[in-house]
Amino acid sequence: MPIKIIASQCTSSSACEPLCPNVATSEKAENFAIEPKKCSECIVYFDEPQCVAVCPVENTSVIDTSVPRYQAPA
Repeated sequence: MPIKIIASQCTSSSACEPLCPNVATSEKAENFAIEPKKCSECIVYFDEPQCVAVCPVENTSVIDTSVPRYQAPA
């Protein structure tokens, strides 16, 4: 499941954007958002999703259960 950003909690710190290896994070309407089709949960790149690791507001970058889990290429 890709990660999503809870817009109502996002402080637009932009800490997540430069760390996303898939350029899935971008600013939208004064907050940041993650494009689900691009989000790989940082699998292969990092041990944990970087947007979760660096967000200054706890529980703002969360798992999006409405989207199937990313499958790394074999």
